Amino acid sequence: MPCKLSLIILFKKLLIIPMKKLFTKLFLFTSLFSMAQKTILINNVQIFNGTDEKTILGNILIENDKISKISASPIPTNKSAETKIIDGKGKFLMPGLIDAHWHTVGTGSGMADMMNAEIGLIYAEAIGEGNKTILRGFTSVRDMGGPTFGIKKAFDKDIVTGPRIFPSGAAISQTGGHGDFGYSYERPVVFGGKLSRAEEVGMFIIANGPDQVRTAVREQMRNGASQIKVMAGGGVSSLYDPLDAKQFSPEELKAAVDEAANWNTYVTVHIYNAAGIIEALNAGVKCIEHGQLANEEAVKLVKEKGAWLSIQAFEVKDHKYPDADRSAKNKAVSDGADAVFKLAKKYGVKVAFGTDFLFEPEMNYKQNEMLIRLNKYYSNFEILKMATSQNAELCEMSGERNPYKEAKLGVIKEGAWADMILVDGNVLKDISLIANPEKIFLLIIKSGKIHKNIL
Repeated sequence: MPCKLSLIILFKKLLIIPMKKLFTKLFLFTSLFSMAQKTILINNVQIFNGTDEKTILGNILIENDKISKISASPIPTNKSAETKIIDGKGKFLMPGLIDAHWHTVGTGSGMADMMNAEIGLIYAEAIGEGNKTILRGFTSVRDMGGPTFGIKKAFDKDIVTGPRIFPSGAAISQTGGHGDFGYSYERPVVFGGKLSRAEEVGMFIIANGPDQVRTAVREQMRNGASQIKVMAGGGVSSLYDPLDAKQFSPEELKAAVDEAANWNTYVTVHIYNAAGIIEALNAGVKCIEHGQLANEEAVKLVKEKGAWLSIQAFEVKDHKYPDADRSAKNKAVSDGADAVFKLAKKYGVKVAFGTDFLFEPEMNYKQNEMLIRLNKYYSNFEILKMATSQNAELCEMSGERNPYKEAKLGVIKEGAWADMILVDGNVLKDISLIANPEKIFLLIIKSGKIHKNIL
């Protein structure tokens, strides 16, 4: 009541002064009020900064969308209602999680909707899944194919709730490649056929020959892509391409790499088999998505080239397919992961964590579980670092095309984006806690805005 009374008195005074002074004071009042609502002080938290295994007990001040101060000593601040003060109760504070292989459009929709539903429903399903993604603790995603540009802007503007997005735009595929979801009786566009539904929606774009590949890259960059995604080999969910198939010639891959370089960013490729990995790396590709059928030569080359391996700890049960061919491909990929993780660890390859759920919204809850599966190969610290600062390093490889280059992601440091999770338990000691975000994640903040608080 006192607050409301003060506002009434203020506005009565404003009404009796000249109009010019009225607008000046209103502007100052509004500015101060909105700024005051963007200050958060979190006291008494055990801080994991995303890069160091040792934590510190301290306090964090958030101003607007960034971390302004971290201190083991009390942080002086305005104790009025203008500052949100949170007692962290000694709980574990860590950076928001990052999924390096996500499909914003596609995780919320089943294949039936993607191929038949009105586009508005597909976008609505993607937005709904964006909110769920945040509540699982993932405050940023590296999107590996789909029409996400508008949704990204909506998330960034806080029109709707969702993670930060590093968009690739439509994934680029050859005819008959992993991104060709046209029917077998349909002619390719170059022979007078029509775009497939997947192309119309913007999930994929078909390009054949270096010139078409360059045009496809330029289109995604024009639309705001952070990096370029190319389908360089056979896939599991696609109908026509076996896993051993290489896709795109070295000349086509080089055209994509050169064009991306013109925009000061990089190309990442979908590929499972060793021969395709080697060919892509020699063309200048900077990241391998999947790679579960790699051999030792291919993994060593990833290391030698300073490239990244964005691999998933798939299990056969993660995906269900209606036919024997795709079920067999799913098993081959799932069975191959173990050997490649061990090779990557042996040679010190830069590994990114990602999930790659697509067209199976009922499986998205496993996003956190897939992170925990890495404890077969990595320590709890290595896993947390991978899903925070290490994944951020990969995202930031997009250089000037990084939409969030104003500050650092994946870390709890002064000047970094205020993306963080308060956990009921020490995840460095027990990584399995992450599997229960609904109960264990007490506080979730993205860009200085509280999205969950059950303290």
